[in-house]
Amino acid sequence: MEFDLLVAGAGPAGLFCGIHAASAGMRVCILEKGGSAGKKLRIAGSGRCNVTNAASVQDFVGHYGEAARFVTPALRNFTNRDLIEYFSDHGVPLVEMNGGKMFPVSQKSQDILKALLEDLSRLKVKVVYNFPISCVELDAGAFLVRSVDAVYHAKNILITTGGSSYPVTGSTGDGYRFAQALGHTIAETAPALTPVLVVDYRFADCAGISIKDAGIRIVRDGKTVCQAKGDVLFTHKGLSGPGILDSSRYVRKGDVILLQLSAASSVDEVEKEILAASDASGTRTIKACVCAMEIPERLALSVLSLCGVDGAHPLSRLNRESRKSLSQAIVALPFTVRDLGGYDEAMVTRGGIALSEVNPKTMESKIVPGLYFAGEVLDIDGDTGGYNLQFAFSSGKLAADSMVKKRNDP
Repeated sequence: MEFDLLVAGAGPAGLFCGIHAASAGMRVCILEKGGSAGKKLRIAGSGRCNVTNAASVQDFVGHYGEAARFVTPALRNFTNRDLIEYFSDHGVPLVEMNGGKMFPVSQKSQDILKALLEDLSRLKVKVVYNFPISCVELDAGAFLVRSVDAVYHAKNILITTGGSSYPVTGSTGDGYRFAQALGHTIAETAPALTPVLVVDYRFADCAGISIKDAGIRIVRDGKTVCQAKGDVLFTHKGLSGPGILDSSRYVRKGDVILLQLSAASSVDEVEKEILAASDASGTRTIKACVCAMEIPERLALSVLSLCGVDGAHPLSRLNRESRKSLSQAIVALPFTVRDLGGYDEAMVTRGGIALSEVNPKTMESKIVPGLYFAGEVLDIDGDTGGYNLQFAFSSGKLAADSMVKKRNDP
């Protein structure tokens, strides 16, 4: 059971690498511990599979936080336009929805997976299911991949076992163990793209309310660690929505999240708006004034209650102290982080195989020749909106191209 390439993990990165390595003539075997391929892919986007984004390649790299420089070679080698074309050529056209997100026209993630598996079958790539890898070893320049009752050999191996998010799909951090055994460092892992739970949460009545393009500031020990803008969703226990999910990679327990609820960016601006409304009509209710700032009524009432202000009172009765307190809450409504959502609801994993030990131009280990990585197993977590799946496909393709080039070089 000797091959040119063994792929550990039958997710999008592994399947795509297998397809492109095999199409160049390499003998490929994909080893999957579960009973089927692409389990996490099938539930992506609630089963609709937001496979990529319509953004330009230049805009893409800004959606990976501190890993922007690392992901650039992979994204330029195989762009979102290339991925859209690939699936179109394989009978799965994509359509842009929800501000740039790209979905299959059928709205079925199963169609994405089917196209990949049919390509693998056409190329006669061997896929072994129910193969839980016990260890990966290097012996005389070849990799030995063992399970309880079998051993596979290859000159190259791609580890693409995902992170630890959605463990029910089989993503349980196995790749970290394999990489460590081969000498790699693992950056601290934690759930990412996950909701935030809040201490003494007083906005349960606002569950379901979404604030469009809200200002988000994360403060730790009095210092701002992150500033962003995005949609924020109030839940029964805390905060979610794309803006919070994307910012969650920077959030730690005990941090304070400050939300800007209106277009006004300072307390003075809000105060002036309230005073102008009072001058125009002092009998207007305080609640009506707050709602006029495009703050939903239920949220406005909760903010007023938090500030000890009766929204039914006329603006003329709002004293200076209460006006300042209300203005401060509208500009920077504080939420103390109790915890982040766990791996069972996190879309991706923060942390993973240290990027300093991987060549971004080839996806090959700088420590062990012939060892490659792709996808979420690396210390990369992109924003919501198709960025993580695009990197999975792009990194898998770059790894395949690199192996083929290395094999063909004299």
